[in-house]
Amino acid sequence: MAEAFPGIKRIAYEGPKSKNPLAFKHYNPDEVVEGKKMRDHMRFSVVYWHTFRNPLSDPFGVGTAIRPWDDGGNSVENARRRVRVAFEFMEKLGAPFYAFHDRDVAPEGATLAESHRNLDAVVGVLKEEQRRTGIGLLWGTACLFAHPRYAHGAATSCNADVFAYAAAQVKKAIEVTHELGGDGYVFWGGREGYSTLLNTDMRRELDHLARFLHMAVDYRKKIGFRGQFYIEPKPKEPTKHQYDSDAAACLNFLREHGLMGHLKLNIETNHATLAGHTMQHELETAIAAGALGSIDANTGDTLIGWDTDQFPTDVYLTTQVMLSILNMGGLTTGGVNFDAKVRRESFEPVDLFHAHIGGMDAFARGLKIAAAIRADGRLAEFVKGRYRSWDTGVGKEVESGSASFESLEEYVMAKGEIAANESGRQEFLENLINEFI
Repeated sequence: MAEAFPGIKRIAYEGPKSKNPLAFKHYNPDEVVEGKKMRDHMRFSVVYWHTFRNPLSDPFGVGTAIRPWDDGGNSVENARRRVRVAFEFMEKLGAPFYAFHDRDVAPEGATLAESHRNLDAVVGVLKEEQRRTGIGLLWGTACLFAHPRYAHGAATSCNADVFAYAAAQVKKAIEVTHELGGDGYVFWGGREGYSTLLNTDMRRELDHLARFLHMAVDYRKKIGFRGQFYIEPKPKEPTKHQYDSDAAACLNFLREHGLMGHLKLNIETNHATLAGHTMQHELETAIAAGALGSIDANTGDTLIGWDTDQFPTDVYLTTQVMLSILNMGGLTTGGVNFDAKVRRESFEPVDLFHAHIGGMDAFARGLKIAAAIRADGRLAEFVKGRYRSWDTGVGKEVESGSASFESLEEYVMAKGEIAANESGRQEFLENLINEFI
């Protein structure tokens, strides 16, 4: 098979002074930051769906993407060819991982059995390319949102037959992920929510979703799959409300249904925005619960109220993300997955390289800046000092559990009026961050 990207060699690190658009300016995979190589900090992953399956259409126009290797058909042969192109791209980019939905890599058949056969046929090529390149599968997932059968959801559908079909599809997707040596599996609901409560039994739907996930956990153990399970928060789009609306909602759901030890969160920037949060807020919410597993690295246009899935180029954003991740000790599962797509106007194959290079460089800069902030110590020192009243005396008693309402009343009665609070110094801290950026 001829090269899909002729004339493009493996993307190299050339440093900040390079003017080569097909070179890394900041991402040096072998550079050591806080005792770990950059490649191991980030574990970059290319997503199959946006990169190799997205035609760049939008609600107002057909796709613009020029993909000479793709005949536009839904044949298994076209799917196999697409795999080889994908791995050529990832190998030249230097990305160590990829991620996919089952229906991204293989066409859906007229029956479930045919869909399984199609997937198996393409998995054979995926295995060959993984062996050839050393590129691994960060995580797999099942597309439980595109087909009309999932109009009312999958695990939360009002139709028990749809629930059963979704279970069979996820069973196969977990098997395939296991066969490919995947590091994890993501449950991305897509349509697990509602458009109106007038036709919705919310308690029943949530119970069904929990039952579905428990079945998946049981099957994971049965087949010996050791990869991490994730759930990915998303507040809306396409439904008005989705049950995995943000990190806090997901954590509450997992705790309520006895799933907390079995799933971690895969946090996406654009989903955080749609939920009315920052990415750092969602990360810190998951980290506080010991449940951050992986991230989807993208961003959204704040002027557009939908999931635009743009490549991350904002160094403030990547600095905040990497500061949170470094403060938690680094990712122990998952990685930085580029759930992002090029713009409809960026339709040539080379644009795929420009987009990924930009995102990888932005995260490399964020990593280095976050490490420098941590080494400087002033930010951490300020936060620690702000809570110093909790390290001794009455604060320490509260945190240790030895205080009561009675003892606290007695303490305040003896102490008298509270001393003046200290300034939070937000502007000072923002200026401090700017010193490094």
